[in-house]
Amino acid sequence: MTKPTSSAPSQRMLRVGEQVRAAITQVLQRGEVRDEVIEKTVISISEVRMSPDLKMATAYVTPLGVKDHDTVIAALNKHAKYIRGRLGNQLRQLKYMPEVRFRDDTSFDNYQKIDALLRSPEVQRDLGSDEDQD
Repeated sequence: MTKPTSSAPSQRMLRVGEQVRAAITQVLQRGEVRDEVIEKTVISISEVRMSPDLKMATAYVTPLGVKDHDTVIAALNKHAKYIRGRLGNQLRQLKYMPEVRFRDDTSFDNYQKIDALLRSPEVQRDLGSDEDQD
């Protein structure tokens, strides 16, 4: 097998990542994890990135309606082995069950910063001068 020339994820990594995301979502929706913090929180899993060998899954999550994301992320990481065990029924086609890690998804914060910059008066002024020249 040849080594990929780019650092972009392969189609298989993307497909398995989406399957793992759906499986984790089902485990959390059914309330299989018995933790007060996790049970009280609505958790959105935006993406799961797989390692090239498909043995590590990094789930990017956003706890909705909670100020302290670190508490929820810590609770999820504490129960990561249990969640990994519950994924077996839905991911039977995999040779190895991936180890799951949870990380805070900060992409929405980045989008808000970019949006605020684009709406700032300085940028609007610059955009307005481009339209006047046309």
